[in-house]
Amino acid sequence: MAHTVTPHGGHGHNDHGHHDDHHDHESIKVLGFWMFLVTDVILFGTLFATFAVLHNSTNGGPTPHEMFEMPGVIAETFILLTSSFTSGLAVLQMHRGNKKGLIGWLIITALLGASFIFLEVSEFIKMVDEGVTIGTSGFWSAFFTLVGTHGLHVSVGLCWMIGLMIQIGKRGITPVTKRKVTIVSLYWHFLDVVWIFVLTVVYLMGVM
Repeated sequence: MAHTVTPHGGHGHNDHGHHDDHHDHESIKVLGFWMFLVTDVILFGTLFATFAVLHNSTNGGPTPHEMFEMPGVIAETFILLTSSFTSGLAVLQMHRGNKKGLIGWLIITALLGASFIFLEVSEFIKMVDEGVTIGTSGFWSAFFTLVGTHGLHVSVGLCWMIGLMIQIGKRGITPVTKRKVTIVSLYWHFLDVVWIFVLTVVYLMGVM
């Protein structure tokens, strides 16, 4: 009879007893992430606005045209765009319930992210070696702050992804790990969009 079936399938109180509360809890966490993303948009918006104001303030020092090496920047862009694609493939494998595939694509995404950071740090070190630092001029202060903040966000995403892979390895694909993978993927796509703005506003306009 229909009324004898329990909604929790008899797997014990601990597994499903708080299913609805748990779902609300997950929804709140997703909402929290969106709020974080909005503050992040404001943060980057402010940094871009500051950069726009200071983009001519080179103080007679090196200009972006002299310092930017576009092949490296194009490589960084290609790597980050590819990592956004692979993070999408990870989400796809997650929806298929393929734990191995999910972890595999997350590993590739993390490796691409690490390559991006490596190239960015190399670029910064080279600039510092050539005497260009955050204190050289208004332009370079704005440049290092904006590009550095984006790089820091990628590094945070990287650590987050590694932690998540360990968690999926131990617990498998659960509603919690699903939510975390979805959020980290959204965060990664967001950083991709920000980078496109960085590429256009900072690098392309800098070398023109």
